[in-house]
Amino acid sequence: QGLKPIVTTESPAPVFGTTTKLASDLPATDSFLGKNKVPDLQKFFQKPDGLPVHLKRGVPDRLLYRTTMALTIGGTIYCLVALYMASQPRNQ
Repeated sequence: QGLKPIVTTESPAPVFGTTTKLASDLPATDSFLGKNKVPDLQKFFQKPDGLPVHLKRGVPDRLLYRTTMALTIGGTIYCLVALYMASQPRNQ
């Protein structure tokens, strides 16, 4: 008798009927890719100018940062007021 393998050694049937295409098989259309901006942005964001990364692009970043902070503080105040009102007994 001996030990018999539990798992069959045959390869499973393919799940999908179509084969996958490799990237090398696709046509070389680089028109939609454009220029790689990552190295330029890395140089820009790694410049040692003392600014945090989230404020490096100037006025738009400052506007987004201040809006986010205002909404956060306003939401916290709103939640505290709602909790205070919910903790008060109702008048009958």
